[in-house]
Amino acid sequence: MSAIEMRGVGVRYGDVTALENVSLTVEAGRITALIGMNGSGKSTLFKTVIGLIRPHTGTVSLDGAPAAAARRNGLIGYVPQSDEIDGHFPVSVRDVVMMGRYGRQGITRRPRRDDIAAVDDALQRVDLADLADRQIGRLSGGQRKRAFVARGIAQGARMLLLDEPFAGVDKRSEAMIVGLLRELATEGHAILISTHDLHALPSLADDAVLLLRRVLLHAPVDEVLRPENLARAFGLDDGSELAA
Repeated sequence: MSAIEMRGVGVRYGDVTALENVSLTVEAGRITALIGMNGSGKSTLFKTVIGLIRPHTGTVSLDGAPAAAARRNGLIGYVPQSDEIDGHFPVSVRDVVMMGRYGRQGITRRPRRDDIAAVDDALQRVDLADLADRQIGRLSGGQRKRAFVARGIAQGARMLLLDEPFAGVDKRSEAMIVGLLRELATEGHAILISTHDLHALPSLADDAVLLLRRVLLHAPVDEVLRPENLARAFGLDDGSELAA
């Protein structure tokens, strides 16, 4: 079942084209990796899906519904890059995860019993229950990423977008995040993840997308990792440097 569907999406920043005629389908129950060089449009694509950027052309639908309705219903969660997270913001880990419940709480933002239970369960799943009252900025990079995954879980999101979640993350946290994403995919979540770590792709993703402002290839990981295909996205003569 298609969870995220983009058709003919184009995004421009002034005279600069960030995305051009992007058509992409991300299926429920699968992990799809988005790969490409810096400036290829990965972060722009994510922000277009979650509604931070409005495309100049094309459409985005989520779970078969107009994207705006799906976002209002909390069906999509986003784990940003580390440099987008304000580590000085005076909130606890529990507060960050509880933000995923705001859409269910009305204007008072007063947690109810089911909100507290959902947050507790999400913290347990990412192994942060013991750090729930710690200020978010006092966590390691990997712990912060896990906190934002927990926010998506508590929110009840059926689609998760993770933008470079392994940058600056220790191996233990990386392994934990990968294992958790695999569990979520098995439960029927659709997961789209951008990464520079090509060597980890076979153990991480079911399929991958090569992006260079447009979709060059969407295929199983082993096909995407062929040197001649990587060369198309990374501008190398034969892709051998990246495949090594």
